Amino acid sequence: MKIEIWSDVMCPFCYIGKRRFEEALQHSGHQDQVEIEWKSFQLNPDMKTDPTLNITQYLADAKGWTLDYARQMNDHVTQMAAEVGLTYNFDRSVVANSFNAHRFSHLAKKHNLGDKAEEALFKSYFTDGLNIDDQDTLIKLGTEIGLDAEEVKLVLDSGTYADDVKHDIAEAQHLGIRGVPFFVLNNKYGISGAQAVPVFQETIEKSFTEWQLENKKPALTIIEGESCSPDGDCN
Repeated sequence: MKIEIWSDVMCPFCYIGKRRFEEALQHSGHQDQVEIEWKSFQLNPDMKTDPTLNITQYLADAKGWTLDYARQMNDHVTQMAAEVGLTYNFDRSVVANSFNAHRFSHLAKKHNLGDKAEEALFKSYFTDGLNIDDQDTLIKLGTEIGLDAEEVKLVLDSGTYADDVKHDIAEAQHLGIRGVPFFVLNNKYGISGAQAVPVFQETIEKSFTEWQLENKKPALTIIEGESCSPDGDCN
């Protein structure tokens, strides 16, 4: 069964939602029968990468908040992340445009490393304070998850996968997706946001049951008679 996940590495709820979804999928026992595809959804597409700024300062400036209030808002999300075993360091998170990170993700998906790429990007951004728009950083992440450094560099130096990113975004708009994370299960059910584990688990079970029924091969009662096998043996 296919599950598509629209996400952006800069979205704090996307990482939290990933963990909650993973827990639900593990509890379901269907993880070996599920194909997960990560899709691009870019937040703040006009954001200019600025390694001198952290996301707390950026939010304060962009929203007209005090720095203390921005930290309070981020502290709340940090506590949510801690509940699912994640460490968020917003004061270290570098303000960076995520478009190249999305292109990097599409390269990883080509090599069946999409989930590893998303995990590496989330950790780099929220925990390690790395610039996810920096070529050297993305090349290093790529080699760590099993990609070829030269191929990553070639992709980043060109416009490769830019159209794929835009296609994902257009598909999201067509489906009416207005925010991330957004999960589409078996092309039938949509889950918006970092929902609680039971919500994910219930929808996974429902979708999987329907998928099994839809893909159940009819059992045949065979009446044997004279026939020829592929090797030419006729009897």
